[in-house]
Amino acid sequence: MIDRRSFIAASIAAMLAAGGTAAKPQRQPQPQTFDYGPAKLDIYAPAGAKNLPVVFFVHGGTWQFGKRSQVGAKPAFLLANGFCFVTIDYRMLPEADVATQADDVEKAYAYVRANIARHGGDPDRIVGMGHSAGCHLIALTGMRGGLPGVAALILDDTRAYDLAALSRNGGMVRAYARVFSDPAQWAALSPASYVDGRTHPPTFIAYSRADGREEQSTAFAKRLRATGTAVTLFDGSAYTHMSINRDFGEDGDALTAATLAFLKSTVA
Repeated sequence: MIDRRSFIAASIAAMLAAGGTAAKPQRQPQPQTFDYGPAKLDIYAPAGAKNLPVVFFVHGGTWQFGKRSQVGAKPAFLLANGFCFVTIDYRMLPEADVATQADDVEKAYAYVRANIARHGGDPDRIVGMGHSAGCHLIALTGMRGGLPGVAALILDDTRAYDLAALSRNGGMVRAYARVFSDPAQWAALSPASYVDGRTHPPTFIAYSRADGREEQSTAFAKRLRATGTAVTLFDGSAYTHMSINRDFGEDGDALTAATLAFLKSTVA
């Protein structure tokens, strides 16, 4: 595992050696909104964009709350650094169960891959990113092959990588117990179930100091690495579960620097 300080120091040094640093974001850009079927999504793209890599973001909210506009500084920061940014809504519990939410994510991704070129994005350089429940959904869909051609994955702070293991470790409580109440569904809804020997896209896994995040993230990273998948594990124990997402794109944020270095090494 790479500890946070060492990784950031190395990442910043590498970017400086390459002659570039993170560009500072300008004012918050305005998106274009589209209906992909089950819900809507927003596409943020710089003026005159052409063949830029794309970050495809899925918000959190315990599978029950949240909306696509809750993205903080992400759009401004990523556009300033040469990316398009997409953020999606998906149907919430209790209207839709988690399996349906995963299907919504895959439909949104398919829409983006089919249409992003006319907004200046490169459909062959899309990175899936999610926080909390969105992290679980990106991990699930990415691991099971539901995001065809996805270039990389950024997984930001969930315990829901392996639901059976979570239950054995006493973590199937509160929101997890409500959302994943049927043990018969745990295997199908666990990203770890699909780590079956195939090499998966390069994956960046971050965890906060919230209960169980380090243990579950570390175990998932180890399982992925055993397949030959390139994995970066970020020690985000300086963050809460909320700040690890909220602070992304802010000046001086360590996770932002590490994520940008990962993006530059995979798709930029």
